[in-house]
Amino acid sequence: MSANLEDRWLPASILSLRDYSLNKFLHDLIAGVTVGLVALPLAMAFAIASGLTPQAGIYCAVVTGFLISALGGSRTQIGGPTGAFVVVIAGIIAVHGVDGLFMCTMMAGVVLIILGVTGMGTAVKFIPRPIVIGFTNGIAVLIASTQIKDFFGLTISIVPGVFWLRMESIAANFHTLSYAATVLGVVTLAALLLCRALSNRIPGPIVAMVAGTIAVAALKLPVETIGTRFGGIPSGLPHFVIPHFRADLIHGLLGPALTVAMLGAIESLMSAVVADRMSNDHHNPNVELVAQGVANIVSPMFGGLPATGAIARTATNIRAGAQTPVAGMMHALTLVCVLLFAATLTSFIPMASLAAILLVVAYNMGEWREIPQLLKLTKTDISIWLVTFALTVFADLTVAVEAGMILAALLFIGRVAKTTTVSQVTDDYVEDGRVHILQDKDIPYYATIFRIHGPFLFGSTDKVSVILEKVHELPPVVILRLRNMTAIDATGLFALEEVARELHASKRTLILCGAREQPAQLIRQAEFEDVIGRENICDNVQAALRRAEDVFEGMENKAVAGAK
Repeated sequence: MSANLEDRWLPASILSLRDYSLNKFLHDLIAGVTVGLVALPLAMAFAIASGLTPQAGIYCAVVTGFLISALGGSRTQIGGPTGAFVVVIAGIIAVHGVDGLFMCTMMAGVVLIILGVTGMGTAVKFIPRPIVIGFTNGIAVLIASTQIKDFFGLTISIVPGVFWLRMESIAANFHTLSYAATVLGVVTLAALLLCRALSNRIPGPIVAMVAGTIAVAALKLPVETIGTRFGGIPSGLPHFVIPHFRADLIHGLLGPALTVAMLGAIESLMSAVVADRMSNDHHNPNVELVAQGVANIVSPMFGGLPATGAIARTATNIRAGAQTPVAGMMHALTLVCVLLFAATLTSFIPMASLAAILLVVAYNMGEWREIPQLLKLTKTDISIWLVTFALTVFADLTVAVEAGMILAALLFIGRVAKTTTVSQVTDDYVEDGRVHILQDKDIPYYATIFRIHGPFLFGSTDKVSVILEKVHELPPVVILRLRNMTAIDATGLFALEEVARELHASKRTLILCGAREQPAQLIRQAEFEDVIGRENICDNVQAALRRAEDVFEGMENKAVAGAK
C-alpha cells in the first residue's frame, strides 16, 4: 500500500503527530479547556430539550467528542450533541422509548460507517440548498418553541410533542409565568448577545450560565434548576452498558435512523468545511464519516445521544487557538473533570438560563439570512424551501426531507431536460459565437480563465473547488466562463458566491462571462452583481478580457500611488 493511500484512511490525529510539538500541545490544551466549558451548558440543554436527563448530554459530549477527534478526518472539528437532533430524538423517544433511541443511534452509526467506507462522504452534495435551509429553519423554530416554557417559567404538567398543540398549551397557560424566571431568562439572553457584540472570543454560554447560577444561589430566586427538576447530575464517570436490543423496533426505526444518519453527515461535513475555511486546512470527508459512525455506535453504550460535528463549538475551538485533534480530546477530558469534581455545582444551574442559551442556538442555526436570497430565486426553489420548512414544523422531519428530495429530484429532471435544445446553424449563429470563442484570443499573464461545462446544479457544485485549491497561486484576475453552463440552481449560485468571497478575501477579482439565458436570468434575479459588481458580469469572453485589463490597470495605479 502506498503512503498516499495510507494517508487517505488515517485519522487527522495520527497525521498531525508527524510534526507535533510542545507549543502545539499548549495551544490545544487551552483551546480544549475553553471549548469544554462552552460545551457543558450546551450538552445539558440539548439533552433536556430532547426529553433526557442533563447527564446524557454530557456523557455524549465526553464519549463522542473524544472519538470524533481521535478518529476523524478534520484537525479542529469538535463533535457532540447538537440542536439538529433535538426534534428527532424527542420524536423517537415519544414513540419508541429510550431503548428505541439507543437502537436508532447505533443503526445510524452503522449507516455513517458504510457511507464513509464506500467513499460516499461527498454524497451530501446531492441535497439541494433550499432543502437544507428549509429543515434548518424548521428545526430552529421547533427548538425555540420547546424552550418557551422554561424561559418564562410556565407551569405546564405535560408539554405536547406536536408543534401547534404545544403553542396552544403555552398560550393557554401563559398566565402562570414566573417573573423571576422571565427576568433571569431575559438577563441571560442579554448577556449572550452582549458577549457576541463585544468579541467572538468571549465564551457567551459560559458567562451566561455562571452569571445565572450565581444569581440564583446568591439571591435565592424561586426558579426551577437542574437540581429541583432532575435531582442534580451524578458524580463520576458514565457506566458502560450494552443497550437492550429489541428486534420488533427495527422496522419502525429504519426511517428515523436514516434521518439521524443524514443529519449527522450533513452537519458534520458542513462543520468540517467551516473549520477548513477558518484554519486553512482540508478535511477528509470519508474518514470523518467513519469516525462519526463509530462515535454514534459507542455513545448509547454510555447512555449518550446521537452526535455530529458542532459548528459553533468548532469555531470556538479554532478561535481559542486549536492546532490539532488533541484539542478536541482535551475538550472531552475537561468535561470528565467536571463530572468528577464539579458535578454537585451543576445542580444550581437555572432552567431559564439554559432555555435562553438554546434560544440563541436556535436562532444561530436557522440560516435566516439565506431566506431573502432564496426569495429572489425561481418559484420552484421557493416552493421546495416552503414545503420542507412547513413539513418540518407541522409534520415530521423524516417526511420533510423525503418530500423535499422528491421535489428536488423532479426539479433536477426538469432543469436538465430544459438544457437540451435543437436549433439550426445559420450565418448569424456563427457570427454571434465569435466573441465567445477562445482560440483567437490572447490570455494575459495577469488573468486566468476557468470554465463550467454542463448544468451546474446540486450534486455537481463541489467541482468548482478546483478554483480555490491553489488560490494564492492564481493571478489577480479570475475569469469564469459560463458559455457552456446550461443551467444553474440555488446551490450552484451559493457555490459561485463562496468562490467570489474567497477570491475577494485573497485580493483577487472574479469576472463572470457568457452566461446563457437561464443562468443569466437567475443571476440577475439573485442580484449577484451585489456580490461581484455589475461591471464584472460580462456578455462574452472578449468583453471579460477587456474588463480584466481595466481591473489590472487600476491595481497598478493604486500600487504606484501607494508607493508615492
